[in-house]
Amino acid sequence: MECRYCQSVNADDDHRCRRCGRRLRMGPVYTASSAAAPVLQYESAPLQPKSEPHRRPVTYQPSLFSSRELPRVVPFETIAPGAVHHPPRKTQPSAPRQRHRKVIPGQQTLEFTHVARSPKALEGVIYCDAPVAVPAHRAMAVAVDASIVMIALAVLGMIFHLAGGAFMVDAKTAPIFLAAAAGVVVFYRVLWCLANGDTAGQHWTHLRLVNFDGQRPTRTQRFYRLASGLLSLLAAGIGLLWSLVDEETLTWHDHISKTFPTPVN
Repeated sequence: MECRYCQSVNADDDHRCRRCGRRLRMGPVYTASSAAAPVLQYESAPLQPKSEPHRRPVTYQPSLFSSRELPRVVPFETIAPGAVHHPPRKTQPSAPRQRHRKVIPGQQTLEFTHVARSPKALEGVIYCDAPVAVPAHRAMAVAVDASIVMIALAVLGMIFHLAGGAFMVDAKTAPIFLAAAAGVVVFYRVLWCLANGDTAGQHWTHLRLVNFDGQRPTRTQRFYRLASGLLSLLAAGIGLLWSLVDEETLTWHDHISKTFPTPVN
């Protein structure tokens, strides 16, 4: 008897295959020739006596699904498991392919200069050689500018008094005087921003304003410095106290505008 799994020949009285050990006589198997025209196989049984002519032999209809699931080829691993060892494949990293451009004689090349910024520059850290002025030196420049503003306020007050006005400081007039004084301070700073130059206090104390590249700042950077400096004052002076804990003694408006004062040699 032929095994339907490994097609090995066995004896007629064997119940299992001698090669693969699978059970025999479990039912017919479809082949390529029998798939088109299935044929019923009869169980081998002794002949019935003639006294029972109307009794037919028992037939078994093959399954429509079990034969399709049976493998046509017996894998070698089922017969001798562990005998086949597949060595791991070694993958070598392929080198990047270099592209060679065809150079046309006489053709000019465009030079693109990419400014490589260091990580410190992106974080708002100075990357030039100019030193930062110490807080005491900067305070001297602020004091000189403040004295100029006080002189301007005194001149305005004298003109107002000579014009017949009277100063009455109370809860209603105090905000007006403070707003006028703040307006004079802002006007003084805006004039220097529009002129794109350093203030009189910076000139007196030999300070000049530079950006983080060590160059002269633009007018836009000066206005950013003015606006951020006013915010630092309105926030109870926290932006100015920032220089006490900063690594390079920079204030908050120095980081915002990316400018700082440096002493002139």
